[in-house]
This record gives sequence, C-alpha cells and structure tokens, in this order.
Amino acid sequence: MRTRSVGLGLLILGIAILTFAGSSPAPAEEQVTLRYSVFFPATHVQSKLAEEWAKEVEKRTNGKVKIEYYPGQTLTKADQVYDGVVSGISDIGFSVLGYTRGRFPMLEVIDLPLGYKNGVQATKVANDVYKQFKDKALTDTQVMYLHAHGPGLVHTKGKAVRKLEDMKGLKIRSHGTSAKVVKALGGTPVAQPMPETYQSLEKGVVNGAVYPLEANKGWKLGEVIDYATLNFPAAYTTTFFVVMNKDKWNALPDDVKKTIVEINEEWIGKHGKAWDESDEEGVEFLKSKNKEMIELDAEEGKKWADAVKPVLDEFVVEMEKKNLPGKEALEAAQKSFKEGDK
Repeated sequence: MRTRSVGLGLLILGIAILTFAGSSPAPAEEQVTLRYSVFFPATHVQSKLAEEWAKEVEKRTNGKVKIEYYPGQTLTKADQVYDGVVSGISDIGFSVLGYTRGRFPMLEVIDLPLGYKNGVQATKVANDVYKQFKDKALTDTQVMYLHAHGPGLVHTKGKAVRKLEDMKGLKIRSHGTSAKVVKALGGTPVAQPMPETYQSLEKGVVNGAVYPLEANKGWKLGEVIDYATLNFPAAYTTTFFVVMNKDKWNALPDDVKKTIVEINEEWIGKHGKAWDESDEEGVEFLKSKNKEMIELDAEEGKKWADAVKPVLDEFVVEMEKKNLPGKEALEAAQKSFKEGDK
C-alpha cells in the first residue's frame, strides 16, 4: 500500500509540474539596442532630426528597438562613420558619402554641379538615383535613406568673389566632388571635413569654403567669412547617408524592419525640408552679421555653369573606364533634377 501511495503521489506531483510549466508565460521578446553614430553636433538641425528618427523607431516598434545616440563624432569621426558601421563599431551611421571619395563612384553623380535650387530637389535626386542604381553602390550596408543639402556655394574671407576670375589662386576648403567643382572654377581645393572648417577659416589656412547657406548658422561659419557668392548656376550638393550594419538589420524581426522602412520614407521628406528651412536661417544669420551676399547676373551665371560642365563630362568618362553606366546615371540625375525643379 505504501509503495502504491508513494507512486501515486509522484504521479500527481509530476502532472502538477507539467501543468505549471505549460501554463507559464512565454519569455518576453528581447530588446535590441543599436548604437547610432552621427558626425553633426547635437545642436545642428540635421542632428536633431536624426535623434528624432531614433526616438520614432523606439516608439513605433513598441520598445523592441532601443537606439543609443552618439552625435558630434563621439563614437566615430566623420570620415570613419561608414567603415565604423561595416565593422560594427556602430550599428547605424550618418555622414557624407564624399568623405570616402571613390568608394561609391556611381553615387558621385548626385553631387555634381547640376545647378541645384534647394534641398528638397537635391534629396529627391539622391534617393531617385540610389533606387535606380542601388545594386552598384552601398552594398556592404543596409541603407536607411539618403538626403542632400541645398545649393553648395562659394564663401570667402578677405576677398570678394564677384566674377569667375576672382576664384583664381584662392585656397578653398572642399571635399569629394566639390573639390572638382572648386578646381573647375579656378580655385585650389583643400580637402577637409566640415568639422575642421571653422578653425581653418579663422586661422587663414584657407581663403574660403564651399558649402550650403545653412552652414553659416548651423556650423557658425558665418562668423568667420566675409562674403557669400550666390553662384546657383554652378551649385553642387553633398549626399548624406544613413546606413545600418547588415548583420544587425538581418537579425531584426520582419515587423520591425517594415516599421523602420516606413519611418525612413517619412524622414526623407523631413530632411529635405529641413535643409531648405535652415538655408533661410543661414541667410538671416549672414544679414545679422552684416556679411555681403553677392548675386551673379545672367551673363556671369552662364560663365560659371559653362566652367563646371567638364566636371559632368569627366564623371561619365571615369565611370565608363570602370565599366559602370555613367551616362545613364547622369541622365537619371538630370531627369530627377528637372522633375524637382521649382
């Protein structure tokens, strides 16, 4: 009897254990934490937008994704952001394609001096071109989205540039494609990332720099320049990327990926609009500092446009040497440019 009672007791205990185990809640889904490296300082409008994107991802994934935000080159330097994402130093990165010149040849077409009018237009060209030729660029990361600043213009200290000939002999801070633009205009390009520009202008290392009007306030460059030449007919842009480490992207659940893609599409428009609004603020900043803005008449503007045309032709030739469809890329960029012309 005792043996049977013990056996029955063990059976009941076993059933209870199994019942309890079966009714226990499933483990909660593990939260993913991602590190986001941005080269813009925390106070810059583009940095604020990037941080808002991170918060929106956290919100709309219901906390499944948490993003640690590192602005102002605190995780990786401006020209190391992309490789930092590839190697896993950061999981997400935001910087400039042109800081690694030659790495993304097909996308250099976006930065060409097409005569950009505004940031919305430039951002449209950036994403249109990428979507058409993405199999030939940025293949070692997962692209979130691209955007591009408004017209890249000439700014100088000490000497005004009122006509094309005034560019001769000036040392102008530039990078990537904008360096080619400076050379075509008769200046001497000096390669530097944006975070080094203020000090270089202040100390006279360079005579000027090419950048969008927004940087006069956003990077405080309006404090150290004297003149802004509004050379819109020869205006270039600079393409910015937001990319994620491929392994980290592939490990995300499908519903999270879908949500992030939706947010990315929304943020493309936000960045383009922000570039234009901050260009207007840059103009007001220059006015408040009593800096001179120099306009070109139609005849002078044509000279500038003609001077940079060889940069477009050179791009096509360089791509053909690499067996890449440079002509098609330029045509695609020009088509998108015209569609976005306002």
